[in-house]
This record gives sequence, C-alpha cells and structure tokens, in this order.
Amino acid sequence: MRAYADFLRARYAGRLLAGTLLGRLPNGMGMLAVVLHVRAGGGGYPLAGTLAAVFGLSMAAGQPVLGRAMDRLGQSRVLLPAACASAAGFALLAWAGASPLPVAIGAVVLAGFATPPLEAGLRALWPMVLSGPSQVQAAYALDAAAQEILFTVGPLLVVAAAALSTEAALLLTGALGIAGTLVVALSRPSRTWRGAPRTAGWAGPLRSSGLRVLLVALAGTGIALGVYAVAVVAYAERLDDDLASGLLLASMSAGALLGGLVYGARSWPGGPHHRLPWLLAALAAGYLPLIWAPGLTVMLVLAFLSGIMLAPVLACCFSLVDRLAPQGTVTEAFAWVVAAVGAGSSLGSAVSGLGQSLAGVPGAFTGAAAGGVLALAVCLLGMRALRPSGESRPSDGTGAQDGPLPGDRALELGG
Repeated sequence: MRAYADFLRARYAGRLLAGTLLGRLPNGMGMLAVVLHVRAGGGGYPLAGTLAAVFGLSMAAGQPVLGRAMDRLGQSRVLLPAACASAAGFALLAWAGASPLPVAIGAVVLAGFATPPLEAGLRALWPMVLSGPSQVQAAYALDAAAQEILFTVGPLLVVAAAALSTEAALLLTGALGIAGTLVVALSRPSRTWRGAPRTAGWAGPLRSSGLRVLLVALAGTGIALGVYAVAVVAYAERLDDDLASGLLLASMSAGALLGGLVYGARSWPGGPHHRLPWLLAALAAGYLPLIWAPGLTVMLVLAFLSGIMLAPVLACCFSLVDRLAPQGTVTEAFAWVVAAVGAGSSLGSAVSGLGQSLAGVPGAFTGAAAGGVLALAVCLLGMRALRPSGESRPSDGTGAQDGPLPGDRALELGG
C-alpha cells in the first residue's frame, strides 16, 4: 500500500480528500431525505419519487454549469456560495413541505442544481497538489473507491436523523455540504487554484471528441448502476426478504472498494486509453451472471464480483478526462462525468423497470449487462478519439503530469 502512504503524506492530500467526502455526503443523502420528508407530510410515493427525480436531474444539470464557473472564477468563489444555496434549498423544503407544490419543486431544484461540484474540483486539484502520475493514479483510485462509502453512510445518517424528524434530516444534509465545502474551499490549494487560459469555445470540454466518447461510455456504465439499484429491489421482493436489496447493494460497494484499492496500489503498463477497454469488458462480464438471479448466498458473491471493476473503470476514466479536456476546461469536464453517470443512472432505473415487467427479475438484471456492453462498444468504436494528442499541458491542475511539478510551484504548495 506504499502508493497510498505516499499519497496521504503529500501536503493537503488528506484534508482535501476528507473534506470532499464530507461535503459529498449530501449526494448520497438528498434523494432519500426528500422522499422521507414528503411521505411524512402525507404525500404519496408518486409525488415523493418525482421530487427525488427532480433533485437528481437538477444536480446533474448544475454540475457542468458550476464547473465552468470554477474554471473561470476559481474554486472558492463558486464552492462556498453554491453550498450555502443548496443548504437553503433543503431548509426551504423542510419549512414548506410538499405543499404548495411549486415551492417544493423550487426548493429541490435549488438544492440539487446548487450542489457544489466538489468531486470535479478535487480531481482538478490532484495534479497540482501531488508530485507525479503514480500519486495522481492512487488519488483517483482512492477517490473512486471511497465514494462507495458515501452511498452507504449517507442513507444511514438520513435514517438516524429522520428518527428525530424529517426536517432534521434535510437540515443535516445541507449542513454537511457546507461543512465539507468549508474544509476544501478554505485550503490553500483550492484558494489559489486557477484554470489555464481557456482555449475552447462555447462547447467547452465537449469540443473534445475523445471526451464525448468517454462521456457516452460513462453513461452506459451509469445505466448499469441505475438498473442494478432497481433490480435488487425486485429480487428482494421475489425472495420476500426486505434485507436482501441492502445486502446486495453493500456487497457490490464492497467489491468496488476492494477493486479500487488494488487498482490504485500499483502501476499498470500502457496508457489509460489502452486499459479502459479491458476494464470495461471485465465490468460487463461481471454483470452477466446476475441475470441468473440464483439464491441469496450465491447472489451476494456475484454482486461482489460485479463491483470489483467499477472503481478501476472510473479511476481510469478520470485519468483520461485529465488528458482529453481542452485547456482551461478541466473542472467542467470532470463535472460532465458526474452528469453523464447520473443521467445514465436515471435512464437505467427506467430500463430496469421495463425489463422486470417483461421478464421478471432476470429481465431486470439484463439491463445492467446491456449497459456494460454498451459502454464497452462505445469505447471500442471511439478508441481513436480516446488517444491523447500528446500535446504538453501546463502544470496548473489542468492536466496529468508526466513528472513532478516544476520547482517553484512545488515549493509554493509545500509552504
């Protein structure tokens, strides 16, 4: 685990990672907190689900917009106001409830759209804070693996706070977002980071054909994740076991955590564009046995195996984004990654429901395998675009480094 030890010894690395994880807890809490609050106020499941979906889609839409603002204005000027605005949205929903409906919709749109792009901001900072590509790869892998914890711990915090009141759950969600954002935005790297002079036009990072290919592939991965989240519920209902869905989600997350840690702990031959098709092929293969939908004990093993390649795929994609994004658009590019996975996940939820209605539980899980195959197919068809151009990138956090930072910048960050 030397790679992680070296990474965590880098100045600011532990603070930035911990602060970002804390500030991203609302990503795993928001939808559940909205659903519980609407239900506690007497709203039906259709209304609760609709408002939760509005929250998720608003968050996906807001990330690229805020990411572009960060590339132009710097991180602290965007992160802190966004965190406060998002918390205000949660507070407004806590005060107003689901009635009147226009106020509730406005509250969840504000809470979702203003979610601070900590995830994108952190990935833009790593090449600036860390000393070389091995540490950056370890950071990306640990980041991808640790986010599985968010979607385990976050819902537990919501349930615990909701035991007092659903208003408390919403307020806690907003408060954690502010707390984590403060840890990151007040750090020296975040305060001093500035994007390189912008070379892209109105399309921003989407001007890069390689990035467009990568985003579509990531949307396919998101489809698989969205399908899985719904399919495990259908599987649990078939078993008449309420705990089964939670166990299967936790098992997949555990596999992703292990896979991410192993991937980031060593160096791999070839560039990330060479590794990605193999990782996506293994990810798709991991989803195929789920269609069998055997007994719970075997299914838990299959769920664990299906998650192993998830974090390595994401970490590899992060490295590619760093290389493919046009100069001055790196934060927005990483924000588009979040949006692509989120949009794919929303589509996957619908795909899984359709598959379940046509072919039962196996039909529901078929969508996960289809999403993985789609991601692989897009990657293979777009391999030429994924190859980096080889242009040198400035060492300001806008691209992965092939070596340590120049002396002046390294000394500045080292204090």
